[in-house]
Amino acid sequence: MKYLLMIYGNQEKWDSLPQERWAEEIAKTDAYNRKYHASGEMLAAYGLGDEAQLVVRKDGAPVVSDGPYLETKEYMASFYVLDVESRERALEIAADMPWAEHDVVEVWPILHEPPADW
Repeated sequence: MKYLLMIYGNQEKWDSLPQERWAEEIAKTDAYNRKYHASGEMLAAYGLGDEAQLVVRKDGAPVVSDGPYLETKEYMASFYVLDVESRERALEIAADMPWAEHDVVEVWPILHEPPADW
């Protein structure tokens, strides 16, 4: 079964991490990604741009916002797609995520997939 893992953040949170710790955090995240990719359980892992890079659709036309468009403090920072045997395994992998020691990781089952001929 496939699962989507999501973590949230904001610029204030990223700025609060001392610059000298970034290399360590990136290395931990890279090791996590490689571990579960090698096991075949992680299909994808993506980090997203910050809110200043947000593109918004308005009336069907793309519009680039000139400031924070979001009405929430935090936004989706990264997402991962897993293909695992069980919900319990998805939760284990989510709990192993380096940022999970500080933040909530959402675990969503993917209920529908596109047709094979897409």
